[in-house]
Amino acid sequence: MKNTLFLLIITCSMSFAQTKPVKIFISVDMEGIGGIGTSKMTSGGKDYDTGRKLMTAEVNAVVKAIFQAGPATVLVNDSHGDMQNLLHTELDPRVEYIQSNIKPLGMVQNLDDSFDGIIFIGYHAMAGAENGFLAHTGSGNVKGLWLNGTEVGEGGLNAYYAGTKGVPVILASGDKTFADEIVKLVPTRTVVTKEAIGAGAAKLKHPDVVLKALQEQTTAALKDIKNAKPLAVKQSIEFILKLDAPTRADVAMGIPGMKRVDGYTISYNAKDMDEAYKLIRIVYKYLSW
Repeated sequence: MKNTLFLLIITCSMSFAQTKPVKIFISVDMEGIGGIGTSKMTSGGKDYDTGRKLMTAEVNAVVKAIFQAGPATVLVNDSHGDMQNLLHTELDPRVEYIQSNIKPLGMVQNLDDSFDGIIFIGYHAMAGAENGFLAHTGSGNVKGLWLNGTEVGEGGLNAYYAGTKGVPVILASGDKTFADEIVKLVPTRTVVTKEAIGAGAAKLKHPDVVLKALQEQTTAALKDIKNAKPLAVKQSIEFILKLDAPTRADVAMGIPGMKRVDGYTISYNAKDMDEAYKLIRIVYKYLSW
């Protein structure tokens, strides 16, 4: 009788472990979405509506694969431009989502240590990257960003933030230069959606090919999620930010604790990544004219 009860308890425990929902954060940008090959497709041009549909379809493909793998909780954060690009009425109804760019943590708003993994969809390479399609870091105001001595773009910045929360990057999609860039920083699966031809054009994979790859790689990532490791990040963060104009650096010096490196460059010693991220975002987003 005791052995039977013991086996029943073990079986129930295993069943609970297998059905415990995985919690996934999705941050979706636009420049790296499959089928997007011009800047106008990302910001109000004649094919912007097509870009929005492509963006929404990629999110839904990933979400479908997540739920096919088992029970899940999924939060989607629109992370491009005004952060109101996804066709939210066409999103998989099983997700929750965040819109608007008026949020302190931008692309990683509401990411915390309760998540099992983060997925980057439609990302692009860092500012100044050779053969990076529409490459930039935050905004055109930024010419370079370094965290504790490592140059990063938006993907790297967000991977650092996720690392401080103990959340691994389990999948990242975007142009080839971005994919090469992110795997140098953190081991993760990637889906390459296009290959840049200079900075403003690209050789594209067909959107259907990209959707299939996203589903396959999401499934593989979830099967191996227990082995995924977050980026190891020191508690304190020194960031260096090179701006496009000395006048912008002049204004940034009004932030207590900010240091001047040279005419274009500022630095700051933050107590943690939360403080660093918010200040970086203030500089690149709000110090504009």
